[in-house]
This record gives sequence, C-alpha cells and structure tokens, in this order.
Amino acid sequence: MDNEYLIKKWLSDELSEAEEASFKAMDDAELYEEIIQEAQHYSGEDHAKVVSFEELDKHLTTEKNNSGTNWMTVAMRIAAVFVVGLALFTVFNQNNIQSFNTELAQTETITLPDNSIVNLNELSRLEYNASKWNQKRTIDLTGEAFFDVEKGKRFEVITEFGIVSVLGTEFNVISKDGMFKVSCYEGLVGVSYGNKEVKLPAGTEFTLETGDDDGVKNDITISEPNWLKNMSVFDNARLDAVLAELGKQYNVKVKHLSNTDTIINFTGAFEHNNLENALKSITQPLNLTFSIENDQVILRNAKN
Repeated sequence: MDNEYLIKKWLSDELSEAEEASFKAMDDAELYEEIIQEAQHYSGEDHAKVVSFEELDKHLTTEKNNSGTNWMTVAMRIAAVFVVGLALFTVFNQNNIQSFNTELAQTETITLPDNSIVNLNELSRLEYNASKWNQKRTIDLTGEAFFDVEKGKRFEVITEFGIVSVLGTEFNVISKDGMFKVSCYEGLVGVSYGNKEVKLPAGTEFTLETGDDDGVKNDITISEPNWLKNMSVFDNARLDAVLAELGKQYNVKVKHLSNTDTIINFTGAFEHNNLENALKSITQPLNLTFSIENDQVILRNAKN
C-alpha cells in the first residue's frame, strides 16, 4: 500500500483498521507520531489540530528514487516545519494582552494568572500581559480598582501619576479626574511618583492631586473601600457633589430647587441598589424632601 497515501489518511485521521495496521508497520511510523505529539504540546491547546498533508507539502519538496520516497527526508522536513511553526507561535504570543473595561455603574471581578483578585470599579480600565505574567506581574490601570494580591514576585500597578509596588497585600488605587489615591488595607505598599517614594503600612492612604508636588498621607479606619459594599460615603462634602455621585450611580438627573444660596454640606452615605433608600439617606439629615418626576429627581427644602 502506497506510503504517501497512508500518511495523508493518517494526518486526517481517516485510516481504516487495515490501513492503520499498514501505517504502524512502516519503518518511520513512530517518528511521525512523535513529531505530531510534540507539536501539539508546543501549541498550548489541548485541541490542537494537525495540519493536512497538502499544507505540509507546500513547505516540503519530496525526493523520490526508483524504490519510492525518501521518507526519512520527509520526516525531517515535517519536523522543520513544526519548528518554524513553534517559533511563530512564540513570537505571536509574547504579547497576549488582556484588557478589561467597565461602564457607568458597572464593576467587574478579575482573577489574574497567579490567582490574585482585582475588583475593577466603574468607568475604569485594566490591562496586563498574560504571556509575561510569570516573569513580571505588572498592570496598567486607569480609574479605580481594589487588589487582593497573592504573595510572590513584585506586583506593580502603573498609573499616569505613579507606580504602586507590593509583594502581596490588599490595597485600593484611584487614578482619575486629576487625583491619585492609594489606600493600604493589609501588608505594605510602596508608591513612586516623580522622583519620590512613600511607604504605606496597613491602615494608611496617600493622596496626590494634579498640580501638587507633595501628596498627603492619612490614616484610614475602614477595612475595605466603601464601593465594594455598594456604598458611597461622604465626610462634610458639598451637596452638589453628593447629588452628582447619586446621579452617576443611578443614571438619573437630580435637581435641587432651593430659594437660598446657602452652601449645604453632607456627612453620611447612600447605597447603590435602591434609589428611594439612597434619597432618604441624603434628604432626611438635611431636612429636604424629594420627588421623582419624569425620570428626574427633584429635591426641595422641607418648608417649601
């Protein structure tokens, strides 16, 4: 039975029992099978598909003599084709970039290759190179994210303002709207910005705003960011800023009808999963009333 015919049917997995017996009886059958098995290992996929004889034949020039094909030459050329394929596979997978983006009022939980966990807050972007993760644990971040990092090699979060470096810890990073804030909840965090560096032990945070040469380091008392609990928390914040956050979280327009120019500040919190409860949390301490009219929230002074 013609050997070339047998190899073609073997490559396409179409051998009958009799043909398979003839194929296995060939002198170089074990070599062909070993080449294919090794090529599949390099592919990185359990379901790697063996190429057809015709595809291989584009790269091979078979040599024949009076007694038939020089099958060892064919086998060596098949091996050469797979070596080239492996090189191409390596080149094209050196930059396996994984990207994640969140929309308004959307969060996402991401498990990294080392089982570190990232909670990505709304309107944020995270990116890392999965192919090089074992050599370099580096993430690019725009927006806000909370990190629970497995211990191991240095873990870096790169932002437009600076770099956050840890070995294994829990921390939150904000890099948006002209503000850079790093809060450490467990372990020790290093923050590099410009030519300066600050160390943050657990229970401290660092804030840097656009235009500032030096940031501010403060203590924190909470165990995790409030946004992970679906809460927005404020400490003596202007009411217009609170209402802007409410509108963003619930995707509604909020208008405060007031007959005074008095600046109102708010200390407290509102939840993200119930608009009426959130409005009560804001209005009751400030002696305001609210109504929802045509998909718009209207706030009024209680005396009106």
